[in-house]
Amino acid sequence: MSDDSRPSPAGARPGAPVAVVIPAAGRGVRLGPGAPKALRTLNGTPMLVHAVRAMAASRAVSLVVVVAPPDGAGEVTSLLDAHALPERTRFLVVPGGESRQESVRLGLDAVPPGHDVVLVHDAARPLVPVETVDAVIGAVREGAAAVVPALPLADTVKEVEPAAVAGAPEPVLATPDRSRLRAVQTPQGFDRATLVRAHETVTDDVTDDASMVEQLGEPVVAVPGHEEAFKVTRPLDLVLAEAVLARRRLTDGF
Repeated sequence: MSDDSRPSPAGARPGAPVAVVIPAAGRGVRLGPGAPKALRTLNGTPMLVHAVRAMAASRAVSLVVVVAPPDGAGEVTSLLDAHALPERTRFLVVPGGESRQESVRLGLDAVPPGHDVVLVHDAARPLVPVETVDAVIGAVREGAAAVVPALPLADTVKEVEPAAVAGAPEPVLATPDRSRLRAVQTPQGFDRATLVRAHETVTDDVTDDASMVEQLGEPVVAVPGHEEAFKVTRPLDLVLAEAVLARRRLTDGF
């Protein structure tokens, strides 16, 4: 993490309070029928609780805003109340919208003034190490308008012409230089004013908030991500997440 005594060249002031917005309003259809993805359990504990704990593990984080399904704010509040969470961190639950982008905006609207650094984190990434959270915060505090944790790609990537019929062969168009590509994770960190402006300006449907900042013409920087910050999207991901938790229990007493 950055030295809070150093002046920040732009954006958030050094030592600025940090808030995290966790959109958790999605249904997670790729995991199959049942509870919303964020409420699926890992080691008996909902993924959302794991994600909240991962963000609150950073001593820089003073507020976590969870954006619940539009009709599920009460359920999510009760869920968080039923699990032990760090006392130094304040938790707030607000109802979300119809899209992820709208839910993030509603969560951002709920952040009180004074929180100049805002992280946006996927509830489906429950196992992010605190070192990654602190690295993102540190980069924003040092002047970056937007920061993403990212990993180099292990596989060769092909650009293809999408098939009109699912499962049909797809013509390969190009092979991008893998050394210049990164797989982006969360939490993504922002100077709050920049993120607010992005949500006020960009109306395109985007897959992450950093893309919105890019559309403003503002620079986005990457810091090293972590292999355990993977997104739980499919049933096999649940198996992998359980294995990570089992290893942590053995090695770290997690």
